Amino acid sequence: MEQSIESFGSEDNERIGKLREWAAGHFEDVTGYAPVSGKLRLIQTVLDNKWVSADDTLKLQSLGIAFGDALEQDVSELSWVMVDDEFGRDPALQWLATNHLVFPLTAIAKRIEDGMEVDVEHLFSGFKKAIRQSVASDA
Repeated sequence: MEQSIESFGSEDNERIGKLREWAAGHFEDVTGYAPVSGKLRLIQTVLDNKWVSADDTLKLQSLGIAFGDALEQDVSELSWVMVDDEFGRDPALQWLATNHLVFPLTAIAKRIEDGMEVDVEHLFSGFKKAIRQSVASDA
């Protein structure tokens, strides 16, 4: 199957919205979720307190969406899209209108499932560096 990239449809918005709601719902005042630092702090707090386990797929995906939201917010060239390919239909961040894609949905989950400790700030910095290096290598 060839990869197709498109904007979120209404079902996609509903699915991603539910994942965001779980993450943002940890704040009494939702404005705590608004800044990049709020999202990253939330993810780290959830992981440090072991409020999710390796088999909590939807909660781990919620953290992945929060991670992606922080990336999109911090790197203005990134925007959310849906990608259909041989692996299914998943949200991704796209660098402008290029083929450069980042799949944050499972960025946290894969590490937790592998039993890794996650330093969210370090992971965030690493993702940003890798994205910029990938784009620069094509320039």
